[in-house]
Amino acid sequence: MIIRKGTKEDMPAALELIKELAIFEKEPEAVVVTVEDLIRDGFSENPLFYTFFAEVEGEIVGMALYYYRYSTWKGKTIHLEDLIVKEKMRGTGAGSALYQKIMEQGEKEGVRRIEWNVLDWNINAINFYEKSGAEILSDWRVVQMDEEGIKRFVAKLN
Repeated sequence: MIIRKGTKEDMPAALELIKELAIFEKEPEAVVVTVEDLIRDGFSENPLFYTFFAEVEGEIVGMALYYYRYSTWKGKTIHLEDLIVKEKMRGTGAGSALYQKIMEQGEKEGVRRIEWNVLDWNINAINFYEKSGAEILSDWRVVQMDEEGIKRFVAKLN
């Protein structure tokens, strides 16, 4: 298994992994991003995200997608958006290898925090993260405004 940085050519495989994750998270219809979006957003002059891929015998079996954020308390941080491993490859060490690569990237970049979300029913992931030394915050809630909500909010302003 090799862990490597992602390229434009990897984006079709990235989208397939994203779709597989959406199925796992019971929201297969939620994926609207396209390969073109991924290429534009990840490989422009100012990329919005970066990737690492796990590859076995030429097959992409997992991906970590991350981006940099800024905390007013901590400074530069990394947000790990997704760590995805193909179902058939779970338990092979691919997820651990990608997770390790993200932690190494954070140390290399001198970030003061790496953060991500985990669903409360994903006990295997929660156990893995806790064993690694990560802290699961119980007093914070994720807040989102979807595209339709944004439109409704802005419409009320006018």
